[in-house]
Amino acid sequence: MKAHAITMDETGGPEVLNWKEVDVGDPGEGQILIRHKAVGLNYIDTYFRTGLYPIPSFPFIPGLEGAGVVEAVGSGVTDIRVGDRVAYASPPAGAYSEARLMPADRVVVVPNGISDEQAAGMMLKGMTAEYLLRRTYKVKAGDTILFHAAAGGVGLIACQWAKKLGATVIGTVGSDEKAELAKAHGCDHPIVYTREDLVARVKEITGGAGVPVVYDSVGNDTFPQSLDCLKPLGMFVSFGQSSGKIPPFDIGILAQKGSLFMTRPSLMVYTAARKDLVDSANALFDAVKSGVKIEINNRYPLKEAAQAHRDLEGRKTTGSTIFEV
Repeated sequence: MKAHAITMDETGGPEVLNWKEVDVGDPGEGQILIRHKAVGLNYIDTYFRTGLYPIPSFPFIPGLEGAGVVEAVGSGVTDIRVGDRVAYASPPAGAYSEARLMPADRVVVVPNGISDEQAAGMMLKGMTAEYLLRRTYKVKAGDTILFHAAAGGVGLIACQWAKKLGATVIGTVGSDEKAELAKAHGCDHPIVYTREDLVARVKEITGGAGVPVVYDSVGNDTFPQSLDCLKPLGMFVSFGQSSGKIPPFDIGILAQKGSLFMTRPSLMVYTAARKDLVDSANALFDAVKSGVKIEINNRYPLKEAAQAHRDLEGRKTTGSTIFEV
């Protein structure tokens, strides 16, 4: 069968994203055919587009997150059926399409009470929040944590979830408007980094103690100030680099600043095993059903992916962004 998709023949700026008709094919062993209802936009998509993350071959269809209905299943698929509503946030790339083939063991069935738009806008961000808060550093009641980009897609989910876990949340934002948005989603102390001294404010909020964990998807612009916000034996969790890579540094700085821990986790590793994927998704579904809101604040037709990328990189978006298919 044929479908329209956003394809790339080279890496570069948003202009390399093209709307074309492509052949989808029939599902092989272990595969399913999904007709998308909505597709998620994530910052990692820009890393592939620019070539920061390697692309296996061209033409390339970006996108790692989507939700839709199963139209066909290949041999050996037993737990996914035609007609199921499913969602995913996993390689292989190819979500920027009206329909696609996907390994069945990389998708989960979406329960009643979760819409297609919610699923497409929350799987990657929400499961990222899940592993960060519940597995990388296990946030517990009484913790005060620092979460960068608190008004972003992961940030808005993580702030709410951390509050449910009993934490006090400090978050960085780029404007007063984003500060209000973050505060409305559980961020107790939004810090407008463009005019406030991050380290001084964190020390003020924590009575000079610092925080046990910093979650950072910003990268270059927030390092090494983030290390100065940590208490001794604290953990710096670098899970993205929207402002650029963290430059090489002397590992001895971790000793000097208090025997700190540092990790660079990824969702793909935390959900590599089928059981971990399902458990993470179910924890996310439960969190949403119990009150964690998924804010779909930006919608674009899929054919306008280039403009969506411009807006995302220009920090013009908040919360989750989806493509309407």
